[in-house]
Amino acid sequence: MTTAPVAPTTTAPVPTQSTYQTRIADYWNAEENPVNLELGKIDDLYHHHHYGVGDADWAVLNEPDPDLRRERITAELHRLEHAQAELLAAHLGPLSPDDRVFDAGCGRGGGSVTANLRYGCHADDVTISAKQARFAGEQARKRGIDDRVRYHHLNMLDTGFESGAYAASWNNESTMYVELELLFAEHARLLRRGGRYVVITGCYNDTYGQASREVSLINAHYICDIHPRSAYFRAMAKSRLVPVHVEDLTAVAIPYWELRKEADHLVTGIEDTFLSAYRNGSFQYLLIAADRV
Repeated sequence: MTTAPVAPTTTAPVPTQSTYQTRIADYWNAEENPVNLELGKIDDLYHHHHYGVGDADWAVLNEPDPDLRRERITAELHRLEHAQAELLAAHLGPLSPDDRVFDAGCGRGGGSVTANLRYGCHADDVTISAKQARFAGEQARKRGIDDRVRYHHLNMLDTGFESGAYAASWNNESTMYVELELLFAEHARLLRRGGRYVVITGCYNDTYGQASREVSLINAHYICDIHPRSAYFRAMAKSRLVPVHVEDLTAVAIPYWELRKEADHLVTGIEDTFLSAYRNGSFQYLLIAADRV
């Protein structure tokens, strides 16, 4: 039997948050970067600041018409970003239309739309940005799925949602904004026994020692705090989240950044830093799927 979501509406105030979390909310409330908006306009699937995986179609760079070249590059970057969202969603299942899922740090909401299209499931999504919650909610209304996919202006560390109510949950490139032990404790509380948690994230490779110069530059660019790879597994173990699949996506993430570097209308200045960090081994792009035991 399907239970109605018990979460507050998108207009509910965010619970108490730290000064740092307030800065993060302010950052994303003000953010209007074309790379986070132009791609989603193609099909109204806004994956926000998520990055892409897979082989790129380099033929788009050979388009002689400047305007069409821009369009083709934008469409190809969006295809790669959606491939990343589909990869994450594929690790959530099997799910039924009666199941509920939870997206922590949902951005503009494309992740839950992807999961809903794949499984027909209910979804609760949270973001610390009121602007993102409003935007994502409007997209759900336009698609006619707002009765099943709901966006909430909440802190992912303290949602107030029903314990054990969710069959699956995830973070897509949002873990670098919070303490992992607090985050995984909330996921473990929300997931039913046997529920699946999935994370795709950038992490620094602590076999190299401390965070590299490139990782520090990425932290400064996004006002985040990238965690070492080992911290994910330690924090999961404390919250009874047992990894069942770990995949290094670094190699398949590089083509996205190589192509984005060529997109003059979308570059943000951080592209070379990501490529350098991936290539020198100090930064990794990781997928971890874990079961709640």
